[in-house]
Amino acid sequence: MKGYAWMRPQAWRESWPINRAGIVGGPFEERDTLREELPDCRQAGPGAAARQEIAVGGSCPVPWRWTLRTSRVSVDWLSTYTLSGVWRVLQLCGLTLQASCVRLLSPGPDYHRQVQRLPRGLRDAARHPEAVVALFWDELGYPRWPAVAPTWGAEVAVAQRAGNTPQWPTIGCLHAVTGQGNYVDGYLVGRRQVSEFYEQLDHVDPKVEFLYVSQDNWDMHTPPEVLEALRSYPRRKPVWLPTYAPWLKPMEKLWRWVRQEVLKLHRWGEDRSLVKQRVRQFLEQCAHGSQELLRYVGLLGEGKLATIISTA
Repeated sequence: MKGYAWMRPQAWRESWPINRAGIVGGPFEERDTLREELPDCRQAGPGAAARQEIAVGGSCPVPWRWTLRTSRVSVDWLSTYTLSGVWRVLQLCGLTLQASCVRLLSPGPDYHRQVQRLPRGLRDAARHPEAVVALFWDELGYPRWPAVAPTWGAEVAVAQRAGNTPQWPTIGCLHAVTGQGNYVDGYLVGRRQVSEFYEQLDHVDPKVEFLYVSQDNWDMHTPPEVLEALRSYPRRKPVWLPTYAPWLKPMEKLWRWVRQEVLKLHRWGEDRSLVKQRVRQFLEQCAHGSQELLRYVGLLGEGKLATIISTA
């Protein structure tokens, strides 16, 4: 252990001096200054030095993504550090490895109006649970063949494929406050199935006065016969979500959970009925409500939709 200087605090401070700020007892003396300087540097993106660092030939494009290597060559006072040392400095300055996310722009002309209506339904359901229910409605389509996924083993796992891969649809809705779910699966989802699911929802909490049903603008949700069926259920209050706004659809996370736990690398591809049975069994876990499900889909905790409900 004597050969590892970083294991001894005093040796660590002596062997890795920081040119811009000294170390006293571990933390930077000028940590606040560094915290302000490094993010500004990183906001500009890597430059020519980073291009030379990652080049494998005569010409190389300037990289845009920050890594430990591009950080080290882009900040002069980090040039003498090992990659482990760069990681430690960035950690002390409040910079950590962050997962990226996709930001979509909804092209719907009524985006802001539709976004404002959703919180009203959630607040009403949280304040008056005996009279108001807020539901999220969505559809899932999945093939019988398994999706690829990493797994532990001695050799590469194979996701079997044979023949075509028709999609089996499932209609589902999720109670925004309790996590209770209702689901119907079939060989297709069309106008008749959507209308029948509205009828099924009429039996959900028959004592409540209003059911806010948040759903997207899929073609099967808005044909004349479906809207006519909707008018026959006066308790139903559809809340139309903006186009391309998955962050407002907790059901998308539920479907992700199904794919992750049931449909990835399963072994029942030759048995269609068994695949559907496993999906149904997973969804039926939430038939009477689930706090774990609410937490997973972002309706419980510190997310935006969860905060609307908890602070109602």
